Amino acid sequence: MTPSPVWHPFTQHRLEAPMKRIVATEGAYLFDEDGNRFFDAISSWWVITHGHRHPHIMAAIREATGAYDQIIFAEFTHEPAETLAGDLLEFTPTGLQHVFYSDSGSTAVEVAIKMALGTFYNRSVARDRIVVMQHGYHGDTIGTMSAGERGVFNTPFEPLLFGVDRLPFPAPGHEQETLDAFEAICRAGRAAAILIEPLALGAGGMKFYGRAVLCALKEIASHHGCLFIADEVMTGWGRTGSCFACEQAGVTPDILCTSKGLTGGALPLAATLCTAEIFEAHLSCDRRKTFFHSSSFTANAIACSAAVANLQIWRDEPVKKRLGELASLHAKHLRQFENDERFANVRQCGTIAALDLAVPSGGYLAEVGPRLRRLFRERGLLLRPLGNVIYLMPPYCASPFDIATAYGAIDEVASIVLKETAS
Repeated sequence: MTPSPVWHPFTQHRLEAPMKRIVATEGAYLFDEDGNRFFDAISSWWVITHGHRHPHIMAAIREATGAYDQIIFAEFTHEPAETLAGDLLEFTPTGLQHVFYSDSGSTAVEVAIKMALGTFYNRSVARDRIVVMQHGYHGDTIGTMSAGERGVFNTPFEPLLFGVDRLPFPAPGHEQETLDAFEAICRAGRAAAILIEPLALGAGGMKFYGRAVLCALKEIASHHGCLFIADEVMTGWGRTGSCFACEQAGVTPDILCTSKGLTGGALPLAATLCTAEIFEAHLSCDRRKTFFHSSSFTANAIACSAAVANLQIWRDEPVKKRLGELASLHAKHLRQFENDERFANVRQCGTIAALDLAVPSGGYLAEVGPRLRRLFRERGLLLRPLGNVIYLMPPYCASPFDIATAYGAIDEVASIVLKETAS
């Protein structure tokens, strides 16, 4: 067989076998060319919410292709984008008033950083520092790598990255250290914005913290005139148990970033929402104060149509009930591992569950990671542990049988890997 010319993301091709082709998707499952079925326990990198190929979203896409393809958004608007913007303001925390479209989570956050810095620049206010949280991950563009944790993801690009002020992660019992550090940074007077993943840090290791910390960070930011950016790319659309994580702390961010589940996972689309204050800082007869950001596919009409259909599903179907049921299933199955010496830090945040395999060497490049993936795949399960961190983030259509099967595989595979590690 001729080797594929495709270069896959986050893949060391020297060590990985050739990729199997997926030929169909349906509900919570992927089907490969050999007829194997896989439970998509991580929602295909956290994007699929209601399930693969939800009929209402697929129908909306088909209908949109009868009228639209791409339309230059710097020159015109269109109904799917206008409808979606109104819908997003309905679903997101009260106080956000403007919607800027882009293509991915990384670009949504990149837009947010530029909005924040542009706001103070246009006001001739000397605030140029971005505050972030330790272990954060916001994407793979230069700006979002700068804001993320420094390490294996971005070491080769260090000369290109700009400096940020980094808060310690609010680990249990150390929350006040995080708040005190943020207070000190704000008092220095240079902080333009704080950028954080609310309640749950994803690629940084599925690290969770409490809503009281989120609320306190927002209070400090507001007191010092520092903008608050919520990166809800992963946490949005139900992952933490509410539509958006900020809701649980009663927080309205100045800027909110969303992508992944925005279209139910069907098509790439992102949005960065902001308050009137930020929009008005760029509103001027001076064209130099224009917000200079775009991409060729900004507000793709077909993707916007898929997102409109997704939000209608949230209105018409018992999505919140499904979130609660999924969270309860996680809690039930996680209990069996709470006092299990094979695991550490058994944890849950809404529909996300995680536990660390107790191996001598952890972290993203832990040797057990690829082995875990292969063993899970052999059992019909798509899981991509973050090194030794095993996590589940399934679509909301997952059945009790799917969830029980996944936890059974975790139990079995953990024993196999630990036995291999010990020998």
